[in-house]
Amino acid sequence: MLVGRNGRSDSLVLEGRVLASAQGIDEALRITVRDGVISALEPGAPGALVIAPAFVDPHVHLRTPGREDEETLRSGTEAAAAGGYCAILAMPNTEPVVDSAAVLGALVEGARDEAVVPIGFMAAISKGQQGDELTEMVELAEAGAAAFTDDGRPVVSAGLMRRALQYSVLTELQLALHCEEPSLSRGGHAHEGSVAAELGIGPYPSSAESVMVERDLSLAGAEGRPVHLMHLSARESVAALDHALANGVAATGEVTPHHLVLTDEAVRSLDTNTKMNPPLRGEGDRDALRDALRRGAITCVATDHAPHARQEKDVPFEEAPFGVTGLETAFAALHTHLVIPGVLTLETLLERMSAGPARAFGLDEPRIEVGARANLVALDLDAEWNVTEDGFRSLSANSWLLGQALRGRVVKTVADGRLVFESSDAP
Repeated sequence: MLVGRNGRSDSLVLEGRVLASAQGIDEALRITVRDGVISALEPGAPGALVIAPAFVDPHVHLRTPGREDEETLRSGTEAAAAGGYCAILAMPNTEPVVDSAAVLGALVEGARDEAVVPIGFMAAISKGQQGDELTEMVELAEAGAAAFTDDGRPVVSAGLMRRALQYSVLTELQLALHCEEPSLSRGGHAHEGSVAAELGIGPYPSSAESVMVERDLSLAGAEGRPVHLMHLSARESVAALDHALANGVAATGEVTPHHLVLTDEAVRSLDTNTKMNPPLRGEGDRDALRDALRRGAITCVATDHAPHARQEKDVPFEEAPFGVTGLETAFAALHTHLVIPGVLTLETLLERMSAGPARAFGLDEPRIEVGARANLVALDLDAEWNVTEDGFRSLSANSWLLGQALRGRVVKTVADGRLVFESSDAP
């Protein structure tokens, strides 16, 4: 279930090069939206904009309840709107954890008042995300949970994971899995490799992710249930996903912009905004992730938007929390670093940011067709801009892109029939 702020639908017109590869559309069109619904598609002038189905982010931390100093439902969805998103899925590792119908219900009600962009709230797989006892998954599904995850922590017990897969038959909701073997990652702050060794930073090996990926895919195959693998970072994990898909396991995977662009060489700066879980890995890992996204083994780009207060990140590298923001920069970062250099086509990037994530979680795919609810993003591919702290709508600015120049920008976002973002720099 997706929940957004109550309000009127809009009527507006967008014109430019319309690009919806999943629907076979690539032409200059004039799109008329009346009362929130696409009412006409007519020949139009190419103009300066590319118009595409709006984006869906399946992995966002909104910090509400408990850490509203870092993000709120309102600020987080305003950031999503500025990033071109028409829907986001929020993680349950809040204070308190979203592990009961009462906590979930309060968030759903809050979103009806505050959410600029519709939110789906994931509920925890285990109570308190402690990995000891399953939540009341059926009750949470009935209360409106969008999916289940213990993200922020892995489900260490194979027996508990197996039972969660069995219960997913009743809920008919996706399990999204943070794959980490804590006995291998414990004490790790950067990828186990030459950079961590030279800097004397605690190593976090690729196997800490990949062995849990293999376990969870094996359990999913045995139970005949689908799973979604979150923020993949290692080439061994990609190989395990490829093997599972070839053997008929119903699995999907996601990758973040930072894992697609950076390697652990970025950690040499000791900038705590390059510290995330899983960590940035080697060039071979990055290349495997790019290849998997290109060919469709990985079907989703997810930001893993993880806001932190300045004082939390303004500490020595090993003392800093994992996580970076990403909602407002995802498209521009990937357009700049992957599309312009020819690593990825624009069409593929747009599909992996929109239809791919929607399909993975059984959400309605944003579509450009007459009669469809309007979920649209307008992009100025030539816009050049610098990433600065004062440019964020998020309450936090812990971005790995601070100070960088990017090319390509979201100038308008229509989410669920409403114009939720319009840049003052729109052509």
